[in-house]
Amino acid sequence: MFVSYNWLRQYVDLSGVTPEELAEKITRTGIEVEAVEQLNQGISGVVIGHVLEKEQHPNADKLNKCLVDLGKGNPVQIICGAPNVDQGQKVAVATVGAVLPGNFKIKKAKLRGEESNGMICSLQELGVEGKLVAKEYSEGIFVFPRDAQTGTDALEELQLNDTVLELGLTPNRSDCLSMLGVAYEVAAILEKEVKLPELSYEETAEKASDYISVKVEAVKENPVYIAKVIKNVAIGPSPLWMQTRLMAAGIRPHNNVVDITNFVLLEYGQPLHAFDYDRFGSKEIVVRLANEEETIVTLDDQKRTLKDDHLVITNGREPVAIAGVMGGENSEVQKDTTTVLLESAYFDGKSIRRASKDHGLRSEASTRFEKGVDPDRVKAAAERAVHLMELYAGGEVLQGTVEFDQLQVKPVTIQITAQKINQVLGMHISSENITSIFKRLGFEVEAAENQFTVTVPSRRGDITIEEDLVEEVARLYGYDNIPSTLPTSEAHPGKLSVYQEKRRKVRRYLEGSGLYQAITYSLTSKEKASMLALESSELTKLSLPMSEERSILRLSILPQLLEAVKYNLARQMDQVSLYEIGSVFLSKGEGNQPAEKERLAGAITGLWHIHPWQGEKKPVDFYVMKGLLDGLFDQLGLLEQIQYKQVKREAMHPGRTAELYFADKLVGFVGQLHPSVQKELDLTETYVFELALEDLLTLDTEPVYYQPIPRYPSISRDIALVVDEQVVAGDLRKVIFETGGHLLKDVQIFDLYKGDRLEAGKKSLAFSLKYFDPEKTLTDEEVTKAHEKVLEKVQEKFGASLRG
Repeated sequence: MFVSYNWLRQYVDLSGVTPEELAEKITRTGIEVEAVEQLNQGISGVVIGHVLEKEQHPNADKLNKCLVDLGKGNPVQIICGAPNVDQGQKVAVATVGAVLPGNFKIKKAKLRGEESNGMICSLQELGVEGKLVAKEYSEGIFVFPRDAQTGTDALEELQLNDTVLELGLTPNRSDCLSMLGVAYEVAAILEKEVKLPELSYEETAEKASDYISVKVEAVKENPVYIAKVIKNVAIGPSPLWMQTRLMAAGIRPHNNVVDITNFVLLEYGQPLHAFDYDRFGSKEIVVRLANEEETIVTLDDQKRTLKDDHLVITNGREPVAIAGVMGGENSEVQKDTTTVLLESAYFDGKSIRRASKDHGLRSEASTRFEKGVDPDRVKAAAERAVHLMELYAGGEVLQGTVEFDQLQVKPVTIQITAQKINQVLGMHISSENITSIFKRLGFEVEAAENQFTVTVPSRRGDITIEEDLVEEVARLYGYDNIPSTLPTSEAHPGKLSVYQEKRRKVRRYLEGSGLYQAITYSLTSKEKASMLALESSELTKLSLPMSEERSILRLSILPQLLEAVKYNLARQMDQVSLYEIGSVFLSKGEGNQPAEKERLAGAITGLWHIHPWQGEKKPVDFYVMKGLLDGLFDQLGLLEQIQYKQVKREAMHPGRTAELYFADKLVGFVGQLHPSVQKELDLTETYVFELALEDLLTLDTEPVYYQPIPRYPSISRDIALVVDEQVVAGDLRKVIFETGGHLLKDVQIFDLYKGDRLEAGKKSLAFSLKYFDPEKTLTDEEVTKAHEKVLEKVQEKFGASLRG
């Protein structure tokens, strides 16, 4: 909501309060002022000039040579290129030395050989947005009314010596979507009175009921409808002050009748609509729900197809307006309009919202109906509009009002005690102060023995319960006046739990390894919910999903993570490394909340290692991903307890996938996506992992022991063992380690051979074994003894033989 400071002063005495101070006070009481804009900031030296003469520039077809009276001194010559400049006009002139927006300084100049002493300005050149300028002046200079005083400040005449406050309203404060609503708020803050607008006018002997009748069929959607008739209207420009008020509020001026309806909309918060009575097509207004597939051409020249839940205003035969959204072209007020049929109504917000959304029409009127208008202002707004039409359109108001009114509005009455208010706020406010605050807000209040009976005006539809009254007292008393207190109980410094520390360690390790953290949706589709899940479970469905794509709680993080990988690859990111720590949801049966378990997932594709200078490139593969996980397990003290077992999993590559076990318990998997899945998702070769993080971080691990660096040399022995192809190298390494005893400190595999020098179905695995004793230098005999035990054990368990 844009609030003109000068306009607001017409309703509330703001003397002694600057716009900036007012913005601060409003913000402190709960409505955020998002911006304070001074309209004439950076502009100076602009006056009203009178064009005495105009002739064609001798050396340019599109330029005119004008003689302009600036109100003092001799008239000056100004060269102007505006197509609508003419003799006798009153115009805005930036004199020599003037400054326009953007720090544009006006100097004497010669244009095609002719001297120019200033600049005749358009409104855009004075800082007004082009979309707010009336159509007749949108491509040329602005022309003042003929009674404008030559030589006076043009900015003052255009109301640009004003400051606009932009209010960031929350949905419950729709009462401040009007100048009067803001006035009541400011008056309460400043402890001032509100001056209401003038509503008086003269009526003719003719009766409005002889010209029009009102019939409402959709009473639920339209409980109140008021019509007034104004004859002998002269369509023309609205007064300049009204145009500038509308522009300051972000609305473009059109003509006096339309501008008056928009002005009252901003003033009262009550949308109005003006029909051309002679084009209306009948003497009957019928408000009903539209027929399915019924059509109307709206004011924007668009043909719109209606649904049977759209509320329409009709002439008894066809729609002439979509209620509360936009009028129809067939009854539009035009230049030759002489009789105006004025509508003021109370429409159901839900109905207006449906029609506005279906047609993609979001207007100032629909916004207010959706959020709720004050039912007590429906008639007052119509009275205000006809008062202005009589003054500024020469209209004659027909006697009486034709209305339909079946709205039962009961005032909201709430009882509350001073004890309740003070208890919630944690302070002591006297009963006198509380009573004063309610009265400042315009609430009727009866106080008796610290108990208040408060009657809330209809404009404040957001106040319905005791807590709303507590909030009103708090914000008007001043949030900064609420005392701050410290806890009286014994304080304990906070710290991370062991689980949280480990989780942070996981994040630091992965990000230090080059992976970026991702955060994806916990909701997915039925097709993706079970894809790549570590554990199988029934699906948990939402009762009221926003869409089918987000209707199921996920069983795995990977499908959403792969969407992120795909998104980045589609934008020429050839290296993508992502991880996410998040929850999956395992069903515990219908009617029960699902179990929420924390998972760690990662996805990597593209080059893992690149040195452009040396021309070295290493694409990611299974062993890169395995090495990444080994480093993580090492950080967590789990490396020796984790076992990798080759498996076949759905959607994973059958030869490049392993499951991870801790003491025979499945804790994750790692591998390459199946080529068909990669192709379906339009991914390059991609490796993924998912771990049961919650299980891993709650495992009991051995404490870390530090040992001194060995002072004695170690002895290494290499062995190449020939075994059956199905023997797993990890199992072989585990047996070697266990058999080597206390002297064997490290076992590393360094070669795999399959070929014609071995029997069919055999392979050779080469290991390097490192022996040492921290207490002494080992002898060959001691190492040989331990080494022979190893060879005997692998031969016994795997049928392994030394390769010759």
